[in-house]
Amino acid sequence: MAYDEVLAERVRERLEPEGVVAKKMFGGLTFLLNGNALANVYDEGLMVRVGPDGMEDALAHPGTRPLVFRGKEQKGWVLPGEDTLDDEVLDEWLQVAMEVTAELPPK
Repeated sequence: MAYDEVLAERVRERLEPEGVVAKKMFGGLTFLLNGNALANVYDEGLMVRVGPDGMEDALAHPGTRPLVFRGKEQKGWVLPGEDTLDDEVLDEWLQVAMEVTAELPPK
């Protein structure tokens, strides 16, 4: 399936200056910090890493739902509602993802 290239470019513009690398994987375009995935743009939209401790706060945002992959909820990952991803909201999600991912050991 194809992913939203406009959304992917918006994410790339924000993350590449921070040293994040984009790589095609997981059926979309994955953004990696020190080898760890922090976000992915795929056919269903944007998924972001919020960490297990950030799930409750993340799911309180309108339209946000947990990431479910092959029938299993992926703890620490959410799908923000696409209709809420204006520039300010996108920046907030990516900031959270950067902070959580930066705490992980490099791969």
